[in-house]
Amino acid sequence: MDIELKVECYSGYRADERPQRFAFRKTKGTPTYEVEEVLDQWYGADYQCFRVRANDGNIYVLRHQASEDCWRLDSFRRA
Repeated sequence: MDIELKVECYSGYRADERPQRFAFRKTKGTPTYEVEEVLDQWYGADYQCFRVRANDGNIYVLRHQASEDCWRLDSFRRA
């Protein structure tokens, strides 16, 4: 999918600890989705992924690419 996102994160003992809300960058007036629940998270060599349930009820996989310091949508599943 590889769609760039704007993501606001909770930062506790480290930066970008977990996503709190996100929006799609390409469209003006795009709604902001609130993350209701982090269902899973995993790490790769240079990235971190979060499978989340948003306030629209759908499931999203958000990837933070550390080397580029950018967020992307990896997958989406309609509830």
